[in-house]
Amino acid sequence: MSISVDTRLRKGDFELQARFVAPATGFTAVFGPSGCGKTTLLRVIAGLESGAGGLVQIGEEVWQDAKRRLPTHRRAVGYVFQQPALFGHLKVRDNLVYGMRRRPPRPALGFDEVVDLLGLGALLGRRVPGLSGGERQRVAIAQALLSNPRVLLMDEPLSALDQVSRLGLLPYLEDLQRTLDIPVLYISHALDEVARLTDFMVLLGQGQVIASGAVNDLLTRLDLPLAHGGEAEAVIQAMVNSQDERDHLTELGFSGGGLWVPRVDLAPGTLVRLRVRARDVSLALQPVSGTSILNSFPVTVTGLVQDGPAQVMVSLKAGEESLLTRVTRRSQRNLAIEPGSRLYAQVKSVALLA
Repeated sequence: MSISVDTRLRKGDFELQARFVAPATGFTAVFGPSGCGKTTLLRVIAGLESGAGGLVQIGEEVWQDAKRRLPTHRRAVGYVFQQPALFGHLKVRDNLVYGMRRRPPRPALGFDEVVDLLGLGALLGRRVPGLSGGERQRVAIAQALLSNPRVLLMDEPLSALDQVSRLGLLPYLEDLQRTLDIPVLYISHALDEVARLTDFMVLLGQGQVIASGAVNDLLTRLDLPLAHGGEAEAVIQAMVNSQDERDHLTELGFSGGGLWVPRVDLAPGTLVRLRVRARDVSLALQPVSGTSILNSFPVTVTGLVQDGPAQVMVSLKAGEESLLTRVTRRSQRNLAIEPGSRLYAQVKSVALLA
């Protein structure tokens, strides 16, 4: 089961040519610069662009191909916009009930389950104008889910919120990521959202799919723009191993070794997602002692490319995880850094994405 898209659409001077296959469950990021076609792609999937040709298939259901084109009202799509599309004259409960009116006869999340998942119990009797921006967006997501969609489309649902509301909504999106068994296509212009919420990415540029695949693979591919610049980073999976009560540290384990981070109150065995920025990783020929840096582990160089006149971006493998680091060209020569080199990475800082 998967989402298969191979579509074309011309609108004036803009042309969208999007071809990719995404997982049938989990969050897939649709990422790229403004004007690259992200919203247009979601509109094509939803059937809102009548001029689009090609294939849109959700699992075994073909929504459009060379022979057919399902109208929008027959596509089981839940659509969440930047600005919530709610009925201002209705209470929250009535907005949610409205979302259930066109439910197809398939197993679905129940009303109470969706209300609990999005923390809406205390809001059911309130009217939309009295809600905060974050509360409105939670109602809009619930309304979309209660229509029992085959796919949920989310077009920058956090972009219109202030920072406090945005941070308040992110944990609910994480709960959805863990709970939903349908695919979610999630547009965002914020790489921190992508790193925190999504497992798969479709990277767009000027109407074309540049690449698609696992998020960390695209973040660390040296032939892609995400692996360059001051914000280049990797996202790795780790597990809580133990707590150091004396020094208030938590030990995390991943396929490449161990990491110490400031204490997090999570039970051993809990899976976490970590951000490791390229600027926080340095390299050495041998294990380093007599340093304040706690985190060091062996790595293998998998590639390198010039990143400005004086620096080189280096891709690394630590166990099954990929990392990045940026070194000077002088350091590259002095350490003889080449693909296949075996070195030791020192990581100055690690951030939990939760």
